[in-house]
Amino acid sequence: MDLKQLIQNSAQQLEQAKVAYGHGTLNAQDEATWLVLWQLQLPLDLDLSDDTQELQQQVGALNPSLHVQDISQAHIAACQALIEQRIQTRKPAAYLTREAWLQGIPFYVDERSIVPRSFIAELIADGAFDGWLSENSHSFLDLCTGNGSLAVLCAMAYPDIQVTGADISSEALAVAKINVEKHQLTQRIQLIESDGLKGLQQKFDCIICNPPYVCEASMQALPDEYKAEPLLALAGGSDGMDFIRQLLQDLPHRMNDKAILVLEIGNEREHFETAFPRLEAVWLETSAGEDQVLLLTKEAIEKVSPLS
Repeated sequence: MDLKQLIQNSAQQLEQAKVAYGHGTLNAQDEATWLVLWQLQLPLDLDLSDDTQELQQQVGALNPSLHVQDISQAHIAACQALIEQRIQTRKPAAYLTREAWLQGIPFYVDERSIVPRSFIAELIADGAFDGWLSENSHSFLDLCTGNGSLAVLCAMAYPDIQVTGADISSEALAVAKINVEKHQLTQRIQLIESDGLKGLQQKFDCIICNPPYVCEASMQALPDEYKAEPLLALAGGSDGMDFIRQLLQDLPHRMNDKAILVLEIGNEREHFETAFPRLEAVWLETSAGEDQVLLLTKEAIEKVSPLS
């Protein structure tokens, strides 16, 4: 069996098993490619469109004992075992590989934190909210930091800032610590255990937040892959807005003048606009459209305070 056949067979197994995606891939082909290449210790960006000879040259430079035209039975068995584990456990692939990628950057992840997949990552990379920042924007907060990936991406994108990563979960923060150290950012990222903003004392110029926002009806319909994640990071109450209501109430006291909030709400825009009809939000364009992430200025929040 050659490498491409192994991936194709694995994709068919995943498709037949009707596993759910959304934790780094969107379909069986991409998920199978990820798992097989990871198991064979090959780079995930390996160009599989190359002809066999070119592909062998790429692979041979990395692993001379691996032949793409004739994968050994031991390698095939290892890949099949991983695919079977994915099917039987219904855990996201990232929990099996202990690795997730955002904007081409690798992050450690395990069951103590949600699998990182925030659209805020692409906004950071694209400089999508730079127009609301200034040369004096030095203090960033990544609230609900999870495994710390957005805090790390902010520190990488803005070399002059200090970042606080805050989360209610001490277990998630332990995972975030691994990633802060992995990317050698301990001098610029501080991790704090905090229930929302309660454990924080300073003010910030930019707050990014991917909070628990999934409404109760959607929680009931989640596939098992999502239920394998910490529910604390997902469940947002009956309309998904419980955490956000408290956040917007407390936030002005933790914002410097001209500060902004970049908030992800997934598919809950309708619930957001129903809960906060007077808020002047700027909806930011992402690869999933203009209804996933919004931006609020301190002025916009204060204008409707107290919220109603």
